Amino acid sequence: MAKKKAKKKAGKKLIKGMWTKGETSLLTRLFPNTPTVVVAKKLGRPHDAVKRKASRMRLRKSKRYMKSIGRA
Repeated sequence: MAKKKAKKKAGKKLIKGMWTKGETSLLTRLFPNTPTVVVAKKLGRPHDAVKRKASRMRLRKSKRYMKSIGRA
């Protein structure tokens, strides 16, 4: 079997699990009013990783969002 070559991203090489400034700014902008699953898909990261990072950044869902899903 032939081995598949991993695609390299342009720019700096990232350590697994490290978040870029662009990713954290997108998380900050989207997290309060967007379902976490959708944010995870946009970032290309696992759902749990997004929840942990948002928690460490002390991000919270907005009252408006919580009310819209019937949790406020």
